[in-house]
Amino acid sequence: MKLHPIWEDYPDLSSELEQVIQLIKRSIHMRNKEVEAVLTDMLESGGKMLRPAYTLLFSAFGTEHDPERARALAASIELLHAATLIHDDIIDDADTRRGKTTIQSKYGKDAAVYAGDYLFTVSFRLLAKQVQSDRQLDINTRGMERILMGELDQMHLYYHLDMTIRQYLTQISGKTAQLFALACYSGALEGGMTERKARHAYYIGSHIGMAFQILDDILDYTQNSESVGKPVLEDVRQGIYTAPLIFAMRKNRQQFEPLLSKRNKMTKDDVKMVQHLVNELGGVNEARSLAGKYTHKALKRIDQLPVSPEKQMIQSLTKQLLERKM
Repeated sequence: MKLHPIWEDYPDLSSELEQVIQLIKRSIHMRNKEVEAVLTDMLESGGKMLRPAYTLLFSAFGTEHDPERARALAASIELLHAATLIHDDIIDDADTRRGKTTIQSKYGKDAAVYAGDYLFTVSFRLLAKQVQSDRQLDINTRGMERILMGELDQMHLYYHLDMTIRQYLTQISGKTAQLFALACYSGALEGGMTERKARHAYYIGSHIGMAFQILDDILDYTQNSESVGKPVLEDVRQGIYTAPLIFAMRKNRQQFEPLLSKRNKMTKDDVKMVQHLVNELGGVNEARSLAGKYTHKALKRIDQLPVSPEKQMIQSLTKQLLERKM
């Protein structure tokens, strides 16, 4: 796998991430070799490996850091992320991800469900081999529960025209921010940081994840499918309303109702009109402002970390990520 170009600026971390990828590949063994090959291809299809990178960086702060254990934990986090993406594609009925055909599109939903479930088991198998106490298993289990609750919160709010920003934030705090938080927190614990310092890492990850998801949702209203790597505004057709749209509907809900009431029968012109209205009514700008608040919170907490090369990398990577320069 060729790592994303961003890691060229972090050669030591790049080397560690390559070892994480090799560990993941060695851990995947399925009787269905065709699906196994697709899983391996998916894991090599250009993902940025952000979450395992944060796990590795935070693991280096403690006095009990074990590189092998940290890599296993990072691999577990990435597999957990990949499993959620497969299940997301099933729910979204997505044909492509990162420009490649999804498992559910190529092999059907049943095969995709089993493939996603398999990655969950590999994730926890890796974790169980390396953890020093039941605490780490408990943390990851609780984290998975919160991720699932975020997905269920989203499902509960499909086509909900009265959806509030508070509900949206609660939803993404589970769906996206939790995995970033888990990556940072687990890494900190692996290295032997105190509970108080590990919680500090948790909040850094959570703030990063919140800003990351808001910025990702903004792309739906500012980019095209080719640049994003997936169909834009497909969420709107499926009743998933995000920050830019929610902010815009506050200004003039009446303009949106005739369009959104069509639900999954919205035409391309309907979608373009929604995109136009969201930008015209300032929804994108308000969402950017909200993302900026979480970015500021993350960087403020990162500034409080002990001085080290890892801290510098966390600062640089976070600024790069949340300013969407990658």
